[in-house]
Amino acid sequence: MGVAGVAGVAGSIAPAGPRGQSAPRWQLGPRSQRARRLARVAAIGTGATAAAAAATTGVLLGQARQARRTIPMAEAPPPRCDGVYGAKLPGPPLTMVVLGDSSAAGYGVHRRRETPGSLLATGLSRRLHRPVRLHRFAVVGAISSGLKPQVEAALEVSPDVAVILIGGNDVTNRTPPALAVRYLVDAVRALRGVGCEVVVGTCPDLGAIQPIQPPLRWLARRWSRQLAAAQTVAVVEAGGWTVSLGDLLGPRFVAEPTRMFAWDRFHPSAEGYAVAAAALLPTVLSALGGASERRAGLARGEGVRSLPEAAQEAARHAGTEVSATQVRGRDRGPGGRWAQLRRRAFFGVGAVPQAGPAADSPTLEGRP
Repeated sequence: MGVAGVAGVAGSIAPAGPRGQSAPRWQLGPRSQRARRLARVAAIGTGATAAAAAATTGVLLGQARQARRTIPMAEAPPPRCDGVYGAKLPGPPLTMVVLGDSSAAGYGVHRRRETPGSLLATGLSRRLHRPVRLHRFAVVGAISSGLKPQVEAALEVSPDVAVILIGGNDVTNRTPPALAVRYLVDAVRALRGVGCEVVVGTCPDLGAIQPIQPPLRWLARRWSRQLAAAQTVAVVEAGGWTVSLGDLLGPRFVAEPTRMFAWDRFHPSAEGYAVAAAALLPTVLSALGGASERRAGLARGEGVRSLPEAAQEAARHAGTEVSATQVRGRDRGPGGRWAQLRRRAFFGVGAVPQAGPAADSPTLEGRP
């Protein structure tokens, strides 16, 4: 996930002019004189606004340049993780595909078992007690428009479940949210059309990345959450499931930056990916109809909402699952489609260890 497009944020700032001021006394003069004075004041106000906008743009451009210098560009590709996990378990393998950008590919780690695909496949095989065949089609640097060729490749392997992580590069490249969401919806519908369950980890909160400083950080956070909310609504409407990644790594990054993030201070470390996989795993299990955690009741913040309300809340709280549901046998209410919120963060960490036994190691399929 790159930051080359972060500078694009600077072009979108336009401070509003002053409002609510009382009418000055000189407005009581002749109409022509009043018009000239209004024009003069307007010109001064416009100049001040332009100067403020230019100053703000200069600050943001400077911060974007600093972020690019601080965060190294992608170098070696992430390790391949394709193969069969839990090959000694009985039954036919369940096929899972992983699509998206560098966060889906596992950029920043050096071992197969540390990638999110491997972590999820290991967790699924253990909990479902069956083999899992994993195919990773995610591409480092991908934006939502790049999902189409990934989906076309995924359809060739007849997947049972797809995990998609996308959105960060759309924010940094200033892809219009409506356009980014359209590409994502096309991907979800194509996969759902062949009976594949789809789980989308929505846009992460780029405001949690420490090398990006305020005020650029605040703007990145706002755009990240807006895209995440839009993704949630569109994916659930298309028949998929979503999990908010948000600033899942943010609080722990502040406390343990050398552990939770990779060497580039931008992508997750092995432990960071384990936390993200732990948030995604129970939703993948639920989408497949597998066993999930059993609880006596709903936790605080959980429950049924209209889909737009659920999307906004999920964007603010990392680890929140959103899925379609019914109320009194109906899919929709006055506010739109009904949605179920569940808090999923950090569930299943025990199922995605740093180094599993030999039975969990993948049987590679002609991959280096």
